[in-house]
Amino acid sequence: MEFLQITSPEDYRVQEIYRSYCNTFPEDERRDWEKLITLFSNPKAKIISVLHDSKNIGYLILWELSNYTFVEHFEVFEEFRSQKLGSHITQYLFENFPRIILEIEPDHLNENAARRYAFYQRNGFRLIDEMYVQPSYGKGKKPLNLWLLSNYTPENLNNVKDEIYDIVYH
Repeated sequence: MEFLQITSPEDYRVQEIYRSYCNTFPEDERRDWEKLITLFSNPKAKIISVLHDSKNIGYLILWELSNYTFVEHFEVFEEFRSQKLGSHITQYLFENFPRIILEIEPDHLNENAARRYAFYQRNGFRLIDEMYVQPSYGKGKKPLNLWLLSNYTPENLNNVKDEIYDIVYH
């Protein structure tokens, strides 16, 4: 498995990533194209293409914040799911980013949310906040009640949330 940082919106993989991103994540959980491409010029943000057997099988959108990495989006493309590839990706994350925080839908929302939560639990994440609100991604989009998960215990959860709000969603 290879993990390649994409450094330009001109990279041929970006269109495939964006198409899947729009199909997988609801409107309120994602950036519009114009906002997504600004990430390429943000030194704290990384868009990483995940390759397996020379095929682009998914991506990560990461933020390197003060003393942890925030995983904004993590997706294995639909045709590659249920092959344990997501577990290999979380292994890569743990090896390269020792302190990780991510947000997910609460497990009681639907079957997919419950599966996702179980996946993250199996792969070393635990729930650290059930009262987290993801700010709106912009005009016409709603803030969402989500859960925060991590692979460590943050010293000050309010500081973590403030930093995510100020940097990722600003």
